[in-house]
Amino acid sequence: MKRTLLSIFAFAAMSASALAADVKPAIIYDLGGKFDKSFNESAYNGAEKFKADTGIDYRDFEIQNDAQREQALRKFARDGNNPIVMAGFSWAAALEKVGAEYPDTNFAIIDMVVDLPNVRSVVYKEQEGSYLVGIMAAKASKSGTVSFIGGMDIPLIRKFACGYAGGAKYANADATVLQAMTGTTPDAWNDPVKGGEIAKSQIAQGSDVVYAAAGGTGIGVLQAAADEGKLGIGVDSNQNGIQPGKVLTSMLKRVDVAVFNAFNDAKEDKFTYGFNVLGLAENGVDYAMDDNNAPLVTQDMRDAVEQAKADIIAGKIVVHDYMSDEKCPY
Repeated sequence: MKRTLLSIFAFAAMSASALAADVKPAIIYDLGGKFDKSFNESAYNGAEKFKADTGIDYRDFEIQNDAQREQALRKFARDGNNPIVMAGFSWAAALEKVGAEYPDTNFAIIDMVVDLPNVRSVVYKEQEGSYLVGIMAAKASKSGTVSFIGGMDIPLIRKFACGYAGGAKYANADATVLQAMTGTTPDAWNDPVKGGEIAKSQIAQGSDVVYAAAGGTGIGVLQAAADEGKLGIGVDSNQNGIQPGKVLTSMLKRVDVAVFNAFNDAKEDKFTYGFNVLGLAENGVDYAMDDNNAPLVTQDMRDAVEQAKADIIAGKIVVHDYMSDEKCPY
């Protein structure tokens, strides 16, 4: 009997090891690189958490231009990596082609919907997190004017801007919300100099709190705001420490959660397909508090944001989704 039990345990251990060995996760970042202090870095952090928690390593790749997308994706699929996660909407065209060629491979794409039976499409309610930081911005503003700087001018980034305006108007109906986009090409994600110039222009118009949803460009926005003695708001990752004491908060877009879940679900043989929507209720978006910004956030600001957060989760406040009709009512 003892020998039989030992055999069963040994078999179970071998089976678990075999299952783990079958999981060969990979992640491919968007332009800007995995250490962009923003979107890509959040994705990287999710992969690193999976590795730390499970001991299973992963492959990754940083593309240098759009021409590498299909080549990189096909190489990982051909090499047997599974699942393969792509960070960013710009991967859609490559995934539509390569995903169809490798029907037995699990893919996950963040920020875009690709309608294939082997694809998980992860999208976020960025408007909800942006609404919260908009409330905080309006309450922190002394001038009554706050502003937003986006990266590439696309509906996804307009969704951030609209949610932010909604939160600011919720906190102060008379608030002025300035908005600008950095550009219309992927270069807009990695132009901190231009981001800084736009921030200074908005500050000259009276803005004293500037929210950037612009990838690497946002680093220049936060720098300019700090240099001008104003407050910045970070995005995606917790950017409060980039300019300590000068960043009011960061709108957390938990790309790390999407990456970790995709890797771990594949490991547990629970990988699902279709839509995966992450908002406040799913811990997909939030706002950041830490030692760097604690002195900047009053109890009144915190109470207002927490109340709005609870009301959004409960359905008492419905934040407009710009992607639904591309109109912003705020």
